[in-house]
Amino acid sequence: MNSDTNFTIDLQEICIFIPTLNECNTIAGLIDDFHSLGFSNILVVDGHSKDGTASIAKEKGATVIMQTGKGKGQAIIQAFEIIEQEYIIMIDGDGTYLANDVHLLIEAMESGAGHVIGDRLANPAKGALTPLNFIGNKILNKLFGFAYGEWLTDILSGYRGFTRDTISQLVLTQEGFEIETEITVECVKNEIDIKIVPITYLPRAKGAITKLNPMADGFKIGRIIIKMARNNNPLFYFSLMGGMTVLIGIIIGIYVVNEWLKGITHNLLAMLTTLIIISGIQMFVFAIMGDLIVSLHRETMRYVKKLK
Repeated sequence: MNSDTNFTIDLQEICIFIPTLNECNTIAGLIDDFHSLGFSNILVVDGHSKDGTASIAKEKGATVIMQTGKGKGQAIIQAFEIIEQEYIIMIDGDGTYLANDVHLLIEAMESGAGHVIGDRLANPAKGALTPLNFIGNKILNKLFGFAYGEWLTDILSGYRGFTRDTISQLVLTQEGFEIETEITVECVKNEIDIKIVPITYLPRAKGAITKLNPMADGFKIGRIIIKMARNNNPLFYFSLMGGMTVLIGIIIGIYVVNEWLKGITHNLLAMLTTLIIISGIQMFVFAIMGDLIVSLHRETMRYVKKLK
């Protein structure tokens, strides 16, 4: 961001929030970068780092509080409860994001966005993402699109902007890396204006160890996307469950028919196959009914918001 960039938002009304855990190699430079850009409200929520991250952040002039629980999600929930500024910029403390890109998020909020996501996949530096991470992110973004009808390009970004009004509407419970997914789902559910801006994504600093396990955490995130769809998009959730159930029934049915053609009967298995297929069909009915209920609820909430 250039020093001559003008914003209609007062920088004193912006809180730079940095969740940290063992980021001694990068936290000082990140805080210095934001100070040089004119930001004075910098909050660090530290997860009891063993490498002196909290002390370094204090020395650099940030407000530091210690996390009361564990996990990135818990740190974010804790921070959202105490931040008083009207605008919040959230950025990971691992040095993979540029402070200079903050103007992109602020400009999007100035144009009316309630939530801004910095798209890492738009401009990743060489070595910033492994092939597994890149493909995994693409798959999870597509899964999210199918589940919620919002085709966002980076639902897992750690560089985000929020308004105070947006924060007040989010009901967050996830304490791990699933938190970004939950935030995005909550914003979609509450019909908050989401804008995506391209940002630069850098490799982690030398010697810095990632806390994310691509396979284990990727599975958890995928599970959360599907699990939350049960309440937010029952048409997708129950259609998926119904389709899988019917498919299982068909596979068993093919085996039963094949055995019957050989003169071998499986009466009980045939009955079970019928029940499984019927259960799958019932789930499709639940999908339609659930979608109707959710649609009515959304229309009611829109009406209530208009009254306010």
